[in-house]
Amino acid sequence: MSWGTELWDQYDTIAHHTQRGIEFNEKFTHFLKERCTIELDYARSLKKLVRNFQPRKKEEDEYQFTWAKGFIDMVNELHDVASQHEVVAENLQGNVMKDMQNLIAELKQERKRLLNEGQKIQEQLNKSYQHLDRAKNRYEKGFKEAEKTMENYRKADADINLSRAEVEKTRMLMNTKAQLCEECKNEYAAQLLTTNQHQSNFYTNLMPEVFQQLQQMDEKRINRLKDFIHQCAEVEANVIPIINTCIDGMKKAANNIDANNDSRLVIDRNKSGFPKPDDIPFEDLSLGQSIENSNNVTPKNTLDHKNTSKLATLSGKSKKRTGLFGLFGSSKTDDQKEDFSDLPPNQRRRKLTQKIDSIKKEMAKESAEREGMLKMKDVYCNNPALGDPTTLDKKVEENAQKIDGLRQELQKFEGYLNDAENNSSRGRDKRNSTSDDSISMTASESSVIQRQDNSLPGTPQTQHNVTNVYAPVDGDVDDDEDEFNYPVIGTCRALYRFEAVNEGSVPMDENEEMFIIEQDQGDGWTRIRKDDNIEGFVPTSYLQCHLYEVDQV
Repeated sequence: MSWGTELWDQYDTIAHHTQRGIEFNEKFTHFLKERCTIELDYARSLKKLVRNFQPRKKEEDEYQFTWAKGFIDMVNELHDVASQHEVVAENLQGNVMKDMQNLIAELKQERKRLLNEGQKIQEQLNKSYQHLDRAKNRYEKGFKEAEKTMENYRKADADINLSRAEVEKTRMLMNTKAQLCEECKNEYAAQLLTTNQHQSNFYTNLMPEVFQQLQQMDEKRINRLKDFIHQCAEVEANVIPIINTCIDGMKKAANNIDANNDSRLVIDRNKSGFPKPDDIPFEDLSLGQSIENSNNVTPKNTLDHKNTSKLATLSGKSKKRTGLFGLFGSSKTDDQKEDFSDLPPNQRRRKLTQKIDSIKKEMAKESAEREGMLKMKDVYCNNPALGDPTTLDKKVEENAQKIDGLRQELQKFEGYLNDAENNSSRGRDKRNSTSDDSISMTASESSVIQRQDNSLPGTPQTQHNVTNVYAPVDGDVDDDEDEFNYPVIGTCRALYRFEAVNEGSVPMDENEEMFIIEQDQGDGWTRIRKDDNIEGFVPTSYLQCHLYEVDQV
C-alpha cells in the first residue's frame, strides 16, 4: 500500500494528516510532562509523610518496642517506594521526553522539506498548464482569423465590382492568416505533448515519490511512538521489583512484631527491683494506741510515702557530684545523678550497663584513631617527603588524654555497677569493684596505646591522688608496712622521660627498665619498683609492659 499510487490526488489531505500526527506526538509529550509532575509530587508527599512520622528525640524510648520498630521499618520502606517514583519521573524526563522532543523537531523539519518539494513540483505542472492554455488560445485566435480571411476572400472573389488587385490582396491575406494558424496549431500541439509529459511524470513519478517519503516519515513517527510507549512501560517495570522488595520489607517488619518480647521489654524497663511489702501486722488497740496514730503507721501508708519519695527523687534534680571515686573534683551539675542512684535497682543497672557500653565504644574508636595516627607518623618518619611527623604530636597527645579520661570514666561506672549488683556499701576499696571485663578491656586498650614513637603522649592528670586510690583496705596496716607488700608481676620499659609532679609518682628516664608491682586499674597509672627499691606510680601510656604468666607470680 502506497500513498503515491492510492492517494495520487490527495496532496492537501496528506499534508493535513502528517500535521495531525506531529501534533499527536506533541500531545504525548505534554502527557509525559504532566505524568512526571504527578510522580514527583507524589514522591515528595510520601517523603514528607515519612519525615513527619520519624521518631522524635523524646520518643526514642518508645521506639525500642517491636511494634514501634515495625512501624518505623514500614515507614522507611515507604520512603524507598517514594524514591522509585522519583526514578520513574527522572527516566521519563531524561529519556523518553527528550527523545520525543528531538523526534518532533526532526519530523517538522522533514515534513516542511517534503511539502516544499511537492509544492515546487505542483508549480512546475501549473506552469506547463499555463503554457498550454496560452498556446491553445493563440491557436484558437489564429484559426478564427484564418476562417474570417477565407470568408472575405470568397466574397471578394465572387464580387464582380472588385478589381483583380483587390481580390489578389484578399487572397494573400487569407494565405498569411492560414499560415499563422498552422504555426499556432503546431505550437499548441507541441505544448500539449510537453504538458502531457509533465502531467504524467507528476502523477506517476515526482509526486508519488514525495508522498512515499511523507508516508515513510509518518510510519517512522508511529514506530517511534510505539517505542516510546514501550519505554514508558519498561520504566514502570524496572521499579516494580524494587517496590515489591519494599513491600516484602513491610511484610517482614510486620512479622518482626512480637507481643511477648514487648511485654518483657516493658518489664525490664519498668521493674523497680524492690521487694514486695510484708503482711500488714495486727494492731491491738488495747495497747493504748490511738486509732489516728495507728492509721498513720500502717505499712500501707509507709509504702505510699516511700513511693512518693521515689517519684519525687526521680523527677527532681540531683546535687553536685564529684569525679572518679571522689579523686578528681567536678563542678558539673546534671539533671540526673551520675551513678543513677535515684533510680530503682533494675533500672539503675540497665542505665549503668548502657553507659559502660557507650564508653567502651568510644574508647575503641579513640584507640583506632591513635593507631592510625601512629602508623601515619611511622610512614612520615620513614619518608619525610610525605609529611612532617611532628605535626601529629599534638593530635597524639590529645588522643592520649581522651583515652585516659575515658578509662577513668569506665573505671568509675564499672564501680557503680559493681556496687549496684552486689548491693554493697559505697565506702569499700574501689580497686575491688573493677570487674574482670574491665581489666580485660583495660589490657586491650593498653596494648593499642603502648607503642613506640618519638612523640610525647598526653600528660597524665596531675590531680591524681595515688594515696587515696591505693590505700590499704585494712585500717591497721600503715604505709611503711604496705610499701614492700606488692609482688613483682612483670617488667616494663620507659618509652619517654617523666618528671614526678605529685605525691606518690616517681620520675623515670627514657628506656629505663623497671618492675611492675601493680597493674593499671583503669585510671591511667601503673605502680612500679626500680632497681633501688623505690616504688611509685608512672603513666601507663609512657610504658611498654610485659606481664608474667600466672604461674610465675
